Amino acid sequence: MRTRINLHDQALRDSLAGRVAAARMLLCEIARDFSPAAFASSLGAEDMVLTDLIVRDRLDIEIFSLDTGRLPLETYELIAAVKRHYGLALRLYYPRHDLVEAYTHANGINAFYESVELRKGCCFVRKVEPLQRALAGRKAWITGLRAAQSATRDGLPVRSFDAANGDGGLEKFNPLAAWSEDEVWAYIMLNEVPYNALHDSFYPSIGCAPCTRPITPGEDVRAGRWWWENPESKECGLHVRRA
Repeated sequence: MRTRINLHDQALRDSLAGRVAAARMLLCEIARDFSPAAFASSLGAEDMVLTDLIVRDRLDIEIFSLDTGRLPLETYELIAAVKRHYGLALRLYYPRHDLVEAYTHANGINAFYESVELRKGCCFVRKVEPLQRALAGRKAWITGLRAAQSATRDGLPVRSFDAANGDGGLEKFNPLAAWSEDEVWAYIMLNEVPYNALHDSFYPSIGCAPCTRPITPGEDVRAGRWWWENPESKECGLHVRRA
């Protein structure tokens, strides 16, 4: 959800400048020391900030996205806007048709509404397995996660080791972990970064169309994702955190 930002707020501009400098430095280090590295873009607001930073500095970091086959029209329109704005054709990874067919045959097309287990099964087929293929052979992957986004992301580190992906594991970086919602949107507005039109219709977090709804004022920014579940279960399996 696009928030109302006072771009003349000097404190905000100063904090943003520090955040941007730190993120640019980290991204340069990743490109230099962890090649081949990739940025997994969900095409959310945070991911568009990182896309802009990577493209501006011409970093050797591949940007890819997962096309689950059930994305909103506005997300596909943003993919086209990214190509127009940056001259960048995102690399898209798709679910394996045999896994989708097996899941829907056994459970139904919208079985994810019936239980957390079935929902995570759908997420595995449409998101987790394609991500595993996308990260094969990589030394690092980058995400747009922020600690303030939800209860499942509290205490999110900037860097961690991901043993579940890559060839025996790889480094995972969250350059925007400490960014605030206002800092994200101030960057987008100041730099004229394209973003998903659904953000203007009370969708702060956007995933697959049947699993995303708008939120109301005062709700958590991820309240519209899998809204029928408890907050503690609201992850798809892409970002597994272990104690």
